[in-house]
Amino acid sequence: MKQHFSHVNCWVFDLDNTLYPPECRLFDQIEVRMTSYVMDALGVDQVKADYLRNHYWQTYGTTLAGLMQEHDLDPLPYLDAVHEISLDHVPQDAALCAHISDLPGRKIVYTNGSENHAIRVLAARGLTGVFDAIYGIEHSDFLPKPGAEAYAAIQQRDGFDPTKATMFEDDPRNLEIPHSLGMRTVLVGPKVERPYIHHQTEDLTGFLSQIVA
Repeated sequence: MKQHFSHVNCWVFDLDNTLYPPECRLFDQIEVRMTSYVMDALGVDQVKADYLRNHYWQTYGTTLAGLMQEHDLDPLPYLDAVHEISLDHVPQDAALCAHISDLPGRKIVYTNGSENHAIRVLAARGLTGVFDAIYGIEHSDFLPKPGAEAYAAIQQRDGFDPTKATMFEDDPRNLEIPHSLGMRTVLVGPKVERPYIHHQTEDLTGFLSQIVA
């Protein structure tokens, strides 16, 4: 495994369901808050709000992107509201912290959530101070993954060479553009066969242990 990453000097990690296990079910909380926000903002019932939340996610990459595109929604109050969740049951992972710290080169987080959400989750996970940069959707002018413009914005802002970088993601569709840019791609989650996915694991801590060993 180690030789596949010998050229890598920048390690890019998604946040939700990537740097913590999906069993934490943080998105269950976020989705409830998203639905509530859509109900209030658009004056629709829960059934319609649930439909729009999922439809916009499928169509635009995030619910927020759809709300901005179709309803000119102000993104900042939305991001604050939907990420106001409990993190009490998110476990710390000292081994994950050690393995990420031991990776050679630059380590960054890039999430379709907000920077503040990422900071809170990383603290709950015991990963504060491990990363060199944290990029939320506000740093790509609210353009979400999997859009090419979103990746271009983050790559330009950070300055890393994509041919010497790798991307860890739980959403398979978010790995297609990184692959096209020359990044090594790792799906963190159940196995999915896609030509743009180089590696797959359901145990990020164990996977990284093979790289830094």
